[in-house]
Amino acid sequence: MVIAGSDSSGGAGIQADLKTAQAFGVYAQTAITAVTVQNTLGVTGAHIVPPDVVRDQIIACLSDIGADAIKTGMLGSADMVEMVAKTLAEHARGIPLVVDPVMVAKGGSPLLDEAAVTVMKKQLLPLALLVTPNLPEAEVLTGIYPKSEHRIRNAAMVFKLLRVENVLFKGGHGQEPLVRDVLWSGGEFIPLEAPRQDTQHTHGTGCTLATAIACGLAQGRPLRDSVSRAHMFVQNAIRTAPGLGGGHGPLSHKI
Repeated sequence: MVIAGSDSSGGAGIQADLKTAQAFGVYAQTAITAVTVQNTLGVTGAHIVPPDVVRDQIIACLSDIGADAIKTGMLGSADMVEMVAKTLAEHARGIPLVVDPVMVAKGGSPLLDEAAVTVMKKQLLPLALLVTPNLPEAEVLTGIYPKSEHRIRNAAMVFKLLRVENVLFKGGHGQEPLVRDVLWSGGEFIPLEAPRQDTQHTHGTGCTLATAIACGLAQGRPLRDSVSRAHMFVQNAIRTAPGLGGGHGPLSHKI
């Protein structure tokens, strides 16, 4: 089950999540938190769905079909984050949770305010099996921009204080010719590297990656294997992107 916002351009959010799940042969249910107005050039509007409606979507999914894994994406407000945390704590104990702490859209539009970040740190992150921040999101959550190995280790210790045991630090915001993601799990730091691709077609990479990981968990794969497979999937999705739009174009969600 995916709890996230809708992207009218189809490149990120719920739409990317559904395409990713389909590619991996996983049946996905959704609880939509927001309807955004966006295309490859940016986000120009958003309507946050009332939290009680989102709660009812979550419960409807879990009480009937159920879920083998859950992923959260755009939540949008402190009230939404609090509701999601409380609902999952009550109805989804024991189900692996991947939290993609979506804070800023690819074009730069803010998607989560400071109050919501505080609630996320206190209530939602401790429920997660894995948190998948990019470098700016990791800095917001820990106060440390984890660009170097030393900073990644320090940021991991802050996440541990937040009761998070597994973090995938995504390195796509760096400038180096080699993109370096780092999985911190079981006290180990596991690098996942790939050549940086010279392209602007990277819309929805975070959504796609987190959902691909959740698909692996839903299929019973170990966390590290799920992360490794998802990492390779996203690299291929960028490489084979269809080249749509005048801005940050969508990926190709095919295996």
